[in-house]
Amino acid sequence: MSPRDANWLDEREQRAWRGFLRMSAAVDQALARQMLANSRLSLADYAVLVCLSESADGARRSFEIAELLQWEASRLSHQLRRMAGRGLVEARGCPTDGRGRVTAITDAGRAALVSAAPCHVAEVRRVFIDRLDTAQLDALAAIADSVLDAESDG
Repeated sequence: MSPRDANWLDEREQRAWRGFLRMSAAVDQALARQMLANSRLSLADYAVLVCLSESADGARRSFEIAELLQWEASRLSHQLRRMAGRGLVEARGCPTDGRGRVTAITDAGRAALVSAAPCHVAEVRRVFIDRLDTAQLDALAAIADSVLDAESDG
């Protein structure tokens, strides 16, 4: 597609798009700073631990984790290797596929998650939730659903 064929964003669309990008970066940055300061976990560590903790047995196949977190396989592989080295997760045999492996949260990983969660949710509230009224929260949830539903269809 050539530049003259592009459907350029108008002023309103540009303001919404760039505002979303700035907001996302600012929230991520604040949460990352808080997470490291209070728990020595990265946001990526925390995301993986939450994902594992939400499964019935605390374990998932790598492709499931990658899908839930919307990560590339290589990013997840590097992340899991670092976390295993710190004792937060471990690889185990897959109970439903003798050749497969699962990643499981360890006791140390669960303890780190339990310790980090209260400060994390307080920071999420401080930098995001408490700055919005109920109508804005509902609108944002609807917007997220619309974008994500369209993405999964495409």
